[in-house]
Amino acid sequence: MFRMWAKIFKDNRMLRDIVIENGNTDLNRTRKVYDALDSVCYTFDLSRPVWLDKNITDFKRCSKVRFHQDSFIDQIDFDYLELQVIEEDY
Repeated sequence: MFRMWAKIFKDNRMLRDIVIENGNTDLNRTRKVYDALDSVCYTFDLSRPVWLDKNITDFKRCSKVRFHQDSFIDQIDFDYLELQVIEEDY
């Protein structure tokens, strides 16, 4: 089971969160992350953020990433979107 926790923060307060689950073992980790991100963006009605080099580095290091305004094409009304892998099948 692959589970990702997505949280939206503004002024150091969590406004919304959701846990996305993916039980498909045929997909690789990257595909599961992108599918979860698509579900999060659809649920929160957001445009899909751009993965910058700093985002990729952070995600590889600790399975957690924060997307700030510079990762979104549209204007956002929060400080950042945080994604964290909380369960992963190997």
